[in-house]
Amino acid sequence: MNKKKWYTDPRIAEDAAYWKPKSEIWFWASFMAVLTALLENVFLPTTASKANPAVYRLILVVFAASLLLRYFYGLRDSEYRKKLYHKSQFVFAGGIALTVWDLLTGKSGLLPMPYFPGFAEIVAVMYDDRLLLLRSTAYSMRLFFVGMITGTLLGLTTGTLIGWHRQWDYWLSPIIRISGIIPAVTWLPVALLIFPNSFITGVFLIFISSWFPVSSMMASGIIATPRAYYEVAKTHGANDTFLLFHVAIPNAMPSMFTGIMTATAFSFTTLIVSEMVGAKAGLGYYINWAKGWGIYSKVYGAIIIIAIEFALILALIGALRSYALRWQKGILK
Repeated sequence: MNKKKWYTDPRIAEDAAYWKPKSEIWFWASFMAVLTALLENVFLPTTASKANPAVYRLILVVFAASLLLRYFYGLRDSEYRKKLYHKSQFVFAGGIALTVWDLLTGKSGLLPMPYFPGFAEIVAVMYDDRLLLLRSTAYSMRLFFVGMITGTLLGLTTGTLIGWHRQWDYWLSPIIRISGIIPAVTWLPVALLIFPNSFITGVFLIFISSWFPVSSMMASGIIATPRAYYEVAKTHGANDTFLLFHVAIPNAMPSMFTGIMTATAFSFTTLIVSEMVGAKAGLGYYINWAKGWGIYSKVYGAIIIIAIEFALILALIGALRSYALRWQKGILK
């Protein structure tokens, strides 16, 4: 019996981007998982924590209500309903994880305090320190974007020169290969001696983290441009400038965005490490300070903020990539 693959079957090709887009039962399972996390926190006594759980419970109530509102909106919009059902199993797993974690920490104390605080305590601490966390986040984001944008712009320039000119490739490629295998944080002791303050030191380290992946991927994308593209353009009278900006660079853009996403991950790691040494502000400094006092709920709170920031920045880069490469829609899968 000849069975069609899921990605070639025309009956389900339109739903290929979603996981079980018509499975309503998983939506209600996810809603019940979130509701279970809420009811468990409300009705079971807390023995290992004295934190006020009001903010945590409010978040669960708002999230459960938003699920219902999205469900009723999805009844009128089939495409939105597919997206909602697509995420339902992940939400279900998250609700179960919240319940189990709360049972193991605040409700029973099976996991030792203060190293494993419950989510209610983490959320309460984040709310109490909201102004300090906001200032720390603003400082970290300023440091990140200055270093990341600087490294990306120079990386794009360097990668273009390497991919387009043999002379630049001869001189710059060995430097990039050598610097690329050295983690940026290893330059921290030297940077602290050279630069006048911790902010410039952090910018330099993030610049190093982002420069290598962006430049190497940009150069690879230009070098990989098929020669046939150049020949076709030349038959229409294209000069070298046109070939670079209208053939080579557009062909390298998918690789360029891959390099930028990789650089974002490296830069985030470098950001936190650089703020833990010598800095007087930022999320890395906040984590180091909280760890020194043994307040691990603050540490987890800062980690959650870092994860959210990283996800939002990747989503922004993904949106820019989709817009810049909209001409590829229907060509690449």
